[in-house]
Order: sequence, then C-alpha cells, then structure tokens
Amino acid sequence: VARWEHKTRALSRVFGSPRAACYCLGAVILMLNCVRSHCFTEAMKSQPKLEGLDCHWAYYSGLAILAVGTLFVISSFLALGFTGTFLGDYFGILMEAKVTSFPFSVLDNPMYWGSTAVYLGWSLMHASPAGLLLTAVVAISYTIAVLYEG
Repeated sequence: VARWEHKTRALSRVFGSPRAACYCLGAVILMLNCVRSHCFTEAMKSQPKLEGLDCHWAYYSGLAILAVGTLFVISSFLALGFTGTFLGDYFGILMEAKVTSFPFSVLDNPMYWGSTAVYLGWSLMHASPAGLLLTAVVAISYTIAVLYEG
C-alpha cells in the first residue's frame, strides 16, 4: 500500500493530504496489529502447553523478554513519531535527519525485533509451542520485510 501511494499519491488525494492519508493508514495498521495479537493469543490458548516450559523460570524469562521487546517498540515509536513509524516517508513526510538515538543506536529495526520479542515472551509465559511456532513466522516475516525495505 505504501509503495502504491508513493507511485500514485492516490490515498493523499482521497484523504485530502498526505498527512491525513498516513494517519488513516497508520490507524488501519494498528487495528490489524490488534487483530493479529488477538488471533495469536487465541491460538496459544486453544493449544496444549509444553510441559517443559510450564515453570517459573520460563514464565519469568518470558516476562523479561516481553519487557525488553516492549521497551524497543515504545522507544522506537517515541523516536520516530507516528508518521515516522507508519510509513510517512512513502507519503512524502520526511524526518529532518536519520534517527540514531536509542533504540536505533543499539539495534537495527528495533520496532520489528521488539515486536518479535514481545511475541516470544508472551509464548514463553504461556508455555505455548503454538506461540513459539507463530513467533518464528513473525520473525521470518520481519526478516523478509527488512530485506525488501533495505
């Protein structure tokens, strides 16, 4: 959708401005993320637990990984802002300079890897083999996205 917008400016015309179009696309992305997270959780809840992970150390390890992932996601959003996070560059909304502060000083693509860590932590907290498999799918999807975007 973002590449299509970049080539045609169709969304910007429909919404009356690039900024309004970017905010609408961002809202759709956020809603789809909520659906994905809900489906992820329901898939975990509907499958059996992995007995070897159903213990305190796995739960607290998962909680720590989830916390680090959340830190990366939130700090990325704060560093980039809404339009920087949700493809504003495809709408012609450019940042003044490349963001190099935390978390970008620690990790390339911290939003993607933070999100993956959130799903991994959530899976460990629920001792869910289905969650671990779905986390691998998320990680592969983000790896492909990074290759495509790079």
